[in-house]
Amino acid sequence: MANAFERLERILQLEIEQGYQNKAVVGGMHQFAAYWIDQARADSSGEADAFFIEQIAETLAGYDRLPGRDARSKAIDGILTQLKNRTERAATPSIEQVAPVATVPEAAEPIAQVVVEERLQTLPTSADYEPLAQPVTTIRGVGPKNAELLGKLGAETILDLLYVFPRRYDDYTRLKPIHRLQYGEIVTIIGTIWDVRARRTRSGQVIVHAVISDGSGKVQATWFNQQWLVDKLKAGMQIVISGKVDQYLGKPVFNNPEWEPLAEELLRTGRIVPVYPLTKGLSATQMRKIMQAVTEQWAPRVPDPLPSSIKQRLRLMDLPRALAQIHFPDDQQQLEAARQRLAFDELLLLQLGMLGQRADWQSRPANALVPPDHIITEFINSLPFKLTDAQQRVIFEIRRDLGQTVPMNRLLQGDVGAGKTVVAATVMVAAVKAGAQSALMAPTEILAEQHFQGLNALLSPLGIHTELLTGSTTTAERDRIYAALADGSAEVVIGTHALIQDNVLFKHLGLVVIDEQHRFGVDQRGALRDKAPSGVSPHLLVMSATPIPRSLALSLYGDLDLSILDEMPPGRQEITTRWLRPGERERAYRFVERQVAEGRQAFVICPLVEDSDTLDEKSAVAEYERLQQTIFPRLRLGLIHGRMKSAEKEAAMRAFSAGEVDILVATTVIEVGIDVPNSTVMLIEGANRFGLAQLHQLRGRVGRGEHKSYCILVSDSTSEDAAERLTALEDTNDGFQLAEKDLELRGPGEFFGRRQSGMPELKQASLFDTRTLAQARREAQELFEIDPHLQQPQHALLHQQVSVFWENAGDIS
Repeated sequence: MANAFERLERILQLEIEQGYQNKAVVGGMHQFAAYWIDQARADSSGEADAFFIEQIAETLAGYDRLPGRDARSKAIDGILTQLKNRTERAATPSIEQVAPVATVPEAAEPIAQVVVEERLQTLPTSADYEPLAQPVTTIRGVGPKNAELLGKLGAETILDLLYVFPRRYDDYTRLKPIHRLQYGEIVTIIGTIWDVRARRTRSGQVIVHAVISDGSGKVQATWFNQQWLVDKLKAGMQIVISGKVDQYLGKPVFNNPEWEPLAEELLRTGRIVPVYPLTKGLSATQMRKIMQAVTEQWAPRVPDPLPSSIKQRLRLMDLPRALAQIHFPDDQQQLEAARQRLAFDELLLLQLGMLGQRADWQSRPANALVPPDHIITEFINSLPFKLTDAQQRVIFEIRRDLGQTVPMNRLLQGDVGAGKTVVAATVMVAAVKAGAQSALMAPTEILAEQHFQGLNALLSPLGIHTELLTGSTTTAERDRIYAALADGSAEVVIGTHALIQDNVLFKHLGLVVIDEQHRFGVDQRGALRDKAPSGVSPHLLVMSATPIPRSLALSLYGDLDLSILDEMPPGRQEITTRWLRPGERERAYRFVERQVAEGRQAFVICPLVEDSDTLDEKSAVAEYERLQQTIFPRLRLGLIHGRMKSAEKEAAMRAFSAGEVDILVATTVIEVGIDVPNSTVMLIEGANRFGLAQLHQLRGRVGRGEHKSYCILVSDSTSEDAAERLTALEDTNDGFQLAEKDLELRGPGEFFGRRQSGMPELKQASLFDTRTLAQARREAQELFEIDPHLQQPQHALLHQQVSVFWENAGDIS
């Protein structure tokens, strides 16, 4: 068998024959270098070869960066000369100085075609994942009952369970005595409960107070709306408290802190202890034992899909060790290193998926849509209002894209009321007058109808034939619309998911507009693309009213170009916003009654759908019943939440839109797509539990008519954090300012909450970690240039991970 030096010589001769195009090895010389150096060291004849091997490896690593054929030829000639000298030295032993070879920096990682079969044996494969796909009952101590409980946490298999990460840690290495607590810090304390009391406010809210002492001092912990704690917390009980130290009447207090009974064995070990998400029937101690078993037995067996050169370049921990340390860290430094590795993995998979989506969308050409300029000018001049500078700028950006044969892939972001609809109308006119059809897809029937009414009023004077297609369209009407789209007489269609049904065929679809981007996944976009003529992609414009800082939007929608409407049309009504403490809820109820008496309508938003085992937030179902029976018995109340069937949600909204319901009790399902001009009050329960961006979206559901509108925020926390965030909402109606403030106050991990619809869930990564995100984007781009479909053997596991990571990133609204 040829040794490493002979194989290298054959590869260099092949590179010369192929004209120095860096194609003699799959992935290029710079990737081959990482594999060759280990083989060369194994085949070397001792220390005499060490410097020689390092110099060659450095030259190979930088080969792809050498400027042109001459430089590459010179580098290869130099290596071949050194190989020849080495052979002669071996035949005639003598001491010769090895001439240095030109070096250039760093490397990535791959496989030489000549040595593929030898190297494949050392590469992890999908078969290495098969044992990890076994059910959790494989783990000692996990029977059918615990398996069912773990399933509620999203863990069906061993690998699933390894990725159920702690939600926080109690650091027993950094315990702090109560008398040394400082306002604003997040700490863990251990103490003994002296007293537990519960009181009920006039509005019915239960507040639980506990006094805790550790010998150095006493501190009060307070929980809101968690009456069950009275039965759990007993005087004399030793307890671990974690949370932010707030101030009340000049004394330190904890508001809604995390807690659990003290496990003495954990205190004795003096280590960092993971605290896992739980479900009813599964205790913290049980969960820790299960996780310890799965981590010890299975974490070392997890294959690592990340190329070793990336790990070396970025100094990332190996995946098996990262999984072990994220669950049971040796110290804070190891925990941070584990988080860094797992966060990088998520951001790399995110970026690879987005690069793939963009390449897929642009894999087919588009028809250039260039209408006569005077038509667009006449349409804009005919509008009953003047476009803002931002609208004119965005229209120019979109029209520039439409004139290209590369399909447009653009995100239009604008605050509530910024005028996205008229922008969409203008570019639809451009598409139609250039000979193409346009389609706009909205997430709900009500929003589709609102778009149809607004757009049809703008387009019909130009003789543009517009249709509305939703699930409620009658069979006869649907057949007529199908025929009009197929023969091209229907030039614009507005609808819901009904637009992507198999029966919908277009004659020449050229522009697709999707409203509320985060409500649709990649599959829905792809289904609409397939409606275009064979071999051609339509241009794509997606719109979102969710304000996101620009840097974040580029990360979150990395597959899209970005246009921002950052200017509001003159005369837009501002909504008066006030936040109230729990004891002031009655004031809010009386205000709602007065508004309804004046003929207006109101929303009441609750954080949950139904009562929770672990959370005592107000639930929509229970709150609907309480408000109807005891607070507003004479008013007409409706209910809407995400677990209702689509038809039920549509019916509830239609009743509210028609004025048949005075107060609509809802979850955040109404965050987008609801336009009821007569609604003037938005009352949000548990407002401190929402992000500012989401509160702003909910607030935008009112103030859409001629009447003065109001947003009332009821907070179940009086903490400094809650006060600062809710005061920010009182102070401004600018969604982009609030998005930046939300990032500043809540931190990167909470900006979107647990999931952002239409993208994968990030468990460890932060979209605001600009350093790691930049690293992931750079490495993803390099991998994509080398192997765009991740088809090379060394990227097989990475390809599998990208697919798994993105498979659930569809429409979860």
